[in-house]
Amino acid sequence: MLRSQSGNPLRAERTREMTKLIAIIDDDDAMQDSLRDLMESAGVVARCFGSAEEFLESDLHTRAACLIVDVRMPKMSGLQLQSRLKQEECDIPIIFITAYDAAAMRIQAMREGAVEFLAKPLDHQLMLKTVRAALDL
Repeated sequence: MLRSQSGNPLRAERTREMTKLIAIIDDDDAMQDSLRDLMESAGVVARCFGSAEEFLESDLHTRAACLIVDVRMPKMSGLQLQSRLKQEECDIPIIFITAYDAAAMRIQAMREGAVEFLAKPLDHQLMLKTVRAALDL
């Protein structure tokens, strides 16, 4: 187990998590803010994007440790983003979030390797648990 200079293993674990960056991709500004605040309250660094295209144009699309992605967004959907990343051989763990929990979308996302598919409104504890699991992949 890692130990920080103070010898506290929990602090060392939190320091390790701080080096991993989460990308939040959602067209709803309020959801972006809420998720970023939740991640930062748990010691996880998060950066928000309003669209899949904005994320793909950033330097983060090749170095994010995990993605939290809304399924339904204008232009490129979360599922289309997942497909594009697979084509580019970017194997980033993806957690999908949606207000429209359709079985077909859930099945497609999970078949293509999603870590989880969570319905809004989000359970914050479940989200944090899911992010930690994704970071451990």
